[in-house]
Amino acid sequence: MKVAIVGASGAVGQEFLRVLDERNFPIDELILFGSQRSAGRKYTFRGKEIEVKLLQHNDDFKGVDVAFTSAGGGTSKEFAETITKHGAIMIDNSSAFRMDEDVPLVVPECNAADALCRPRNIIANPNCTTIMMVVALQALENISHIKRVHVSSYQAASGAGAAAMAELYEQYRQVLAGEKPTVEKFAYQLAFNVIPQIDVFTDNGYTKEEMKMYNETKKIMHTDCAVSAMCVRVPSLRCHSESVWAETEEPVSVEQFQEAIRNGKGLQLEDNPAEKSYPMPLFHENCDDVFVGRVRKDLANPNGITFWLVSDQIKKGAALNAVQIAEYLIEQGELPLKK
Repeated sequence: MKVAIVGASGAVGQEFLRVLDERNFPIDELILFGSQRSAGRKYTFRGKEIEVKLLQHNDDFKGVDVAFTSAGGGTSKEFAETITKHGAIMIDNSSAFRMDEDVPLVVPECNAADALCRPRNIIANPNCTTIMMVVALQALENISHIKRVHVSSYQAASGAGAAAMAELYEQYRQVLAGEKPTVEKFAYQLAFNVIPQIDVFTDNGYTKEEMKMYNETKKIMHTDCAVSAMCVRVPSLRCHSESVWAETEEPVSVEQFQEAIRNGKGLQLEDNPAEKSYPMPLFHENCDDVFVGRVRKDLANPNGITFWLVSDQIKKGAALNAVQIAEYLIEQGELPLKK
């Protein structure tokens, strides 16, 4: 298997290296690509030092079976044809192709088989907040069809990349030292603050991040479920959290949903209020699963249930989900490509 990572020096690119290694993903040759800024850097993978190549419009992807891309939507759009022209399957972590009709948008716990139909040889990795939510929603959907969802997200600095994580560290240091904090990666100081805006606002008053959750959920789950989201940046470093209110066609008990979480793919139940046991971002960094707790009946709706979830945004929300897509393609005999 010949594998490529585009955007190898970024936070998600580095996570790809860790995830591929820890899951023992079958790789005979690994090629790393980056921008002018990162080309020439060297990273060690399974004891071998690999130098980052400059991403160019050439034949560097000839012979590549699968390319994991996480270098931003503009780069994905510009280089998609270059990456796929020799047959490589491109699993893209940007928002560039997510809503294109001829590009599957895949979360393996929900719709793995969609990855088998890829007319352009591109598979889109959903937004991190959507991935986390639909893994839990799928367990509920299996009990009773979900009619509507209200969700508030509490998103860590990691969602804005490695530089944003570094800025949060620096802001805390500066504030505690009595210095004026550096503000570059966010609209406002994030340390000791929350910012009720992620991405730009659209004409309807929702941000692009919030509209991603609305649109992507429908596509992934093949559902008419309506999603209304409020996405907030919080001063945690890594792992996003979400409060979810879901209305189902038939009433679902707390016990039913808890059992579905226990038995669900990619899920762990952490729900014991008497022992103050519930998911928190501090304790779930580098974990694979989506952790669910605070499961309750919605007091305002007899068909409603509400819960809290936490998952590692860089791992399950990005790199791990993409690698799981590739693993599914291996299971189905789609990878490695038949040369």
